[in-house]
Amino acid sequence: MVRSCQGLSIERIRRVLAKAIATKGQLHADDAELILEEKRQTIRQTQILDFYPARENISDIGGLDNLKEWLLRRGSAFSDRARQYGLPHPRGLLLVGIQGTGKSLTAKAIAHHWHLPLLRLDVGRLFAGLVGESESRTRQMIQLAEALAPCVLWIDEIDKAFAGFDGKGDSGTTSRVFGTFITWLAEKTSPVFVVATANNIQSLPPELLRKGRFDEIFFVGLPSQEERRAIFEVHLLRLRSHSIKNYDVERLAYETPDFSGAEIEQTLIEAMHIGFSQNRDFTTDDILESASQMVPLARTAQAQIQILQDWAAAGKARLASRYGSLSRRIQG
Repeated sequence: MVRSCQGLSIERIRRVLAKAIATKGQLHADDAELILEEKRQTIRQTQILDFYPARENISDIGGLDNLKEWLLRRGSAFSDRARQYGLPHPRGLLLVGIQGTGKSLTAKAIAHHWHLPLLRLDVGRLFAGLVGESESRTRQMIQLAEALAPCVLWIDEIDKAFAGFDGKGDSGTTSRVFGTFITWLAEKTSPVFVVATANNIQSLPPELLRKGRFDEIFFVGLPSQEERRAIFEVHLLRLRSHSIKNYDVERLAYETPDFSGAEIEQTLIEAMHIGFSQNRDFTTDDILESASQMVPLARTAQAQIQILQDWAAAGKARLASRYGSLSRRIQG
């Protein structure tokens, strides 16, 4: 209850606890949800951060075994026992990789698994028209995240936010916002775990990649055949848990090379449309048919994705998966 109240003013705490007592006559552990709702309203009023509901589990991520093992090892790093041991608070992760491979899903699963609130930052909201307002909103975002700590701060597609931030045309506003942000990343002592995702490593400023900003940089590549099997199983267990044995998961994984997790999910949705239109359940053949009609991003953007894979293969980032090889060429 005390941890849930962290980040709220005394007046807001009094109000929400009085509401709980007036409703039930006493306080219950379930009343922590009322406190979280009060936090959501506080965050909405700032119009900078979103309080994002995180319901995904680590088990919902197919593959990415190295990344999941790294996260599970740090599951208790925000506890008082970790402080007594001498461990510093975890700083964060930068997840770089191909679109649709589970980077955003991982951010949600981290918050849910660690039982921490998930705050989502749209960097575009930091920028305002008045002189000095963008820098002010950046400092406000930092203060709000630290007030709600321990928490997970999710920054999606950070490469698009700070691409080409040389300041031309905006009087250096982007450079100053970026400078404030990376200084905070390097010097913060509050338990705010930052999870940033990026698709285009070439557009990221090198200052962001320096050690000390994040605990680790992971490359999330296309799933291997073993990982595709795991992804199919995750989705089929959710969609058809009672009849999953009717699906040839091994064949599905074999027949979908270069498919990302998002594209696998889309093939299942298309197969469901096929089955639904014919008043029957969808089958393995329906999934294969929908997969044969889809051209994965790995083929339409082959050159860009190969650059990403070559960058990771050069040892610039830690691999999120323990299966597969980055040296292979994307199948044409």
